[in-house]
Amino acid sequence: MSEKNKQNKSELKFNPIDKDKVAENPHLLPYAHTVGGAVIKPIDKGRVKGLAVSAMYDQTEVQLDQIREQVTLLAVQAEKIHRRVQVSEKIYLADIGFKPLIGKTYHLYQRKNGKETLSMVGPNEWGKSMPFESFVATVKLLSDHTWDIL
Repeated sequence: MSEKNKQNKSELKFNPIDKDKVAENPHLLPYAHTVGGAVIKPIDKGRVKGLAVSAMYDQTEVQLDQIREQVTLLAVQAEKIHRRVQVSEKIYLADIGFKPLIGKTYHLYQRKNGKETLSMVGPNEWGKSMPFESFVATVKLLSDHTWDIL
């Protein structure tokens, strides 16, 4: 072997990088190990948690608003049903001289003695001589045998 080849081999064996500054497994490092590596920044955990908590509160508030709307709607529906039951009770206690048919419209009147009467004749159809003290309501018989106020 020539003197030059021996010198080249000895130069190849010499590593100019300090072994203390080289990682055995650079892919396991929590930071980029080369200049061209991806930038890895530490996470501000307090900020991340703060944003997550804020988003959680916003989302739950939206859901609670939806539930509040549903509860309000249910309360209105329950009140309508309660009112229908009250009117139905009043009508079934009234004098009825015929068999009411489902889906038909009738008229509730109050007599001078306070008793109520259900009639097929509307308040505008009596002319000048209505035989009742006052007109109470126009109602329609529903399929569940409750009455809807029209």
